[in-house]
Formats: sequence, structure tokens, C-alpha cells
Amino acid sequence: MRWRPSSQSQIEDRRGSGGFGGMSGLGMGGGGIPIPVGGGIGGIVLVIIIFIVLQFVGGSGLGGGSQGGTTGSLDPKDEMGQFVNAVTVDVQTFWDQEFADAGQSYSNTVTVLFTDGTQTGCGAASSATGPFYCPADKKVYLDPGFFDELTTRFGAKGDFARAYVIAHEYGHHVQDLLGTMDQVQQQQTSSNANELSIRLELQADCLAGMWANWVMAHPDQSDVESITDQDVTDGLNAAAAVGDDRIQEQATGTIDKESWTHGSSEQRMKWFNTGFKQGSLQACDTFGASSP
Repeated sequence: MRWRPSSQSQIEDRRGSGGFGGMSGLGMGGGGIPIPVGGGIGGIVLVIIIFIVLQFVGGSGLGGGSQGGTTGSLDPKDEMGQFVNAVTVDVQTFWDQEFADAGQSYSNTVTVLFTDGTQTGCGAASSATGPFYCPADKKVYLDPGFFDELTTRFGAKGDFARAYVIAHEYGHHVQDLLGTMDQVQQQQTSSNANELSIRLELQADCLAGMWANWVMAHPDQSDVESITDQDVTDGLNAAAAVGDDRIQEQATGTIDKESWTHGSSEQRMKWFNTGFKQGSLQACDTFGASSP
């Protein structure tokens, strides 16, 4: 994966500004990629969006407001910050074009980088929460230490594995802007909440694949200049690494399909690949599919 620092800044940098407890006790609950929680980043990987949908959309959030951070230019030597910013700008450039082509307006947001913990529009979050999207303030939250966990604990290596995580979270932002989250909230019941959560997460994987399709088809057009077949493989590996079955088996040695909220490794790879190969919102209709 070739990328260059962006001339734009879409990062809110809160790293080193002190942390806040909270959310780590939610276990698998929140808006992106799960991690078994209990202490630090040692857990399930992408916070489950359905929790945010059920708890925060509509004004029933945990409160706590948001903690300010630094926006503007990043230190040129801050390779991690520059990388996250480049991917963030690139993903949002893609969605801005997609929305414009459909006669709609895309609303840019920011990726909030933090260490240990931070306040969000959805309440207090810690590193153990994993990367997530908060619809209350429409921001993506990421402790970059998660990327180390992705590599060492889950074996998902390479820059594009990290880029997939960011693109997945911006898939949730797109779902928020399109009203998909509101529809899920309206349709959820105690019996279908997990299935709707899985379909929402798999659609975000598919939307991340759409971005990868665009990068592959438009080399040198933006800050992520090009990706290779190996990069796509790294993205698929990352999607597989955060499958509910893979995470459960690693954490407990057993698999409980009834408790899934993100989908299996096979499902996550399938939908990322669907978005990558077909590159359209219509192809990413996980809710219309007979089975995810």
C-alpha cells in the first residue's frame, strides 16, 4: 500500500491528554470492532454498533459530553498520525464523490486519536473499547495501540489491515448519514437485535470494500496512492481476524453463534470482498440478503 501525508487534516488529536474510565465494562457492546475487555486492550476487537444504536441514538446516551483535542497540522514525524489522517481523508474523499454522484451531500467528520481513554458524545471510552463510531457526535474514535493488538494478537498485518479498520468505521458514518442506523433502531426487538447488528456490521465491511475498489481503480488520485493484491489479502485477513467465531474461539475455546453481533470470519470476508469486487451500494444490501 502506497500512501502519502495529506495536505488536509481530518484528525482531532487527543493523545497524551489524559484518559477516562468507562465503556470497558460493556464487554461486546458499541460500534465498530470488538476486544474481550477486562483490562486494557486485551479483548474482543471493534465495538458493536448496535449498542450505540440502541443506547445513544435518540438522546438516551451516557452523557459526559466530549473532550477537546488539537486539530490542524500533524507533526511531519508522526508517522502513525499521518497514516490515519491520510486514510481518513482518502475514505472521505471517496464518499464525498459517491454522495455527490447520487445527488446527495456527504458530511465530513474527524477521526479522534486518543490514548488510554477519552470523553465522547456517547460517554466515556477507554482503549479497551476498541475503535468505534459515535453517532451522537458523528466522530470515529481510535486508540492507535489497537493496531498493535490487531497484529500481535490477531495476526492481521500490514498497513491495509489498519486501513480496513478505519474504512469500516467510516462505513458506520455513511450508515448514519443514510438513515440506516435509525431504521435499525426502529426495527429492533429483543429477538432480532443480534441479527440486525450483524447485518449492520457486515454492511460496514462491504462499504470498506467499496473504498478499496475505488483506490484500486483510481491509482494516484488521492493520498492513498495505490493498493496491491497483497493489500487486499491483508484487508481480508483483518476482516477474518475480527469475526465473532475467531474471537470467541481464541478467547474461550468455544463458539456461541447465538451471541454473535458482528458476523463470522467467513461472512466478514465475504462482504468486504463483495464491496471490493462490485463497488456499489446496491451490492452492499446486507439487509435484503436472505442470509448474511
